[in-house]
Amino acid sequence: MPGRDERRAQQRRRRLRRQRALLLVALLVLVAGAFTLPGAFGGQDGPARQETARPPADTAAAAPRPAATGVLRLAAVGDIVMGSPPYGLPADGGASFFAPVAHLLKGDVVLGNLEGTLATGGSSKCGSGSSNCYAFKTPPSYAQWFRRAGFTVMNLANNHAMDYGAEGQRETVAALDRVGLRHFGRPGETARLQVRGIRVALLGFAPYPWANSLTDIPAARRLVAAAARDADVVIVMIHAGAEGSGQTRVPYGAETFLGEPRGDSRAFSHAVIDAGADLVVGSGPHVMRGMEVYRGRLVAYSLGNFAGYKVFGLGGTLSTSGVLQVTLAADGRFRTG
Repeated sequence: MPGRDERRAQQRRRRLRRQRALLLVALLVLVAGAFTLPGAFGGQDGPARQETARPPADTAAAAPRPAATGVLRLAAVGDIVMGSPPYGLPADGGASFFAPVAHLLKGDVVLGNLEGTLATGGSSKCGSGSSNCYAFKTPPSYAQWFRRAGFTVMNLANNHAMDYGAEGQRETVAALDRVGLRHFGRPGETARLQVRGIRVALLGFAPYPWANSLTDIPAARRLVAAAARDADVVIVMIHAGAEGSGQTRVPYGAETFLGEPRGDSRAFSHAVIDAGADLVVGSGPHVMRGMEVYRGRLVAYSLGNFAGYKVFGLGGTLSTSGVLQVTLAADGRFRTG
């Protein structure tokens, strides 16, 4: 039999083994708990760590932009064609074309409807032998006279913007770009500028595939709403309505001209203002039409012909034109005009 001392030594070894075994079990439970117990060791549901969550740097909300202040002064005119073969061109190459009215073309934004192209190439939409078709091609160098007269932005949404096809349009855009004139009206195209902190967006609409659609009002609302999210003032120009000396009234409902849909000017204008537009300026009928203030925003349904060199039929109401001069608040509300 083992002696007393040996038995005590065996007992001590057994107690030590039991203690080691208990310690191992405790460690295993503790480690398992760290992976399974809510809140343990910084688990997301528990109070072990009280840290303030931060969004990733690229999704953090930007500081609110201060509201724009001051006023925006705008001048707008209707259709412009500075001459075109075979009808003729000004004798001085267009240098004095706007001289009699340049003093009226003053504003933070000065816009007009470019009724035709600034091009030398492209194929005419009229083909040959047509006596009832008009295609306008003004030399690209004439773009400088728009800029010198005071224009800052030109509308390309109209029935003559593609008179010489894609090449004519490409040359037109290039001519405007060369002299620093902004442009708008092609599908999805918005002109943007900033005036003393006031962000301005301009869009053009016409009933043609080469323009933002005038007849698809839901699509127009979406375009205007998107522009309004990033702008303080949204200006819309429309090329709409039937043509001719008898078309001075703005009718209710849709209009046509020679079987071509020309949009519903009233419904369209009200819809885009509801979507965020602050000013609607019209051209197309070649005559002056009435104006309206809708929800504090101005609609000028047609400004008529503004300037043409041997290209417009004149006489009576067709010879009456105007320059719309408007002052808008920084939030787009009509102030004076």
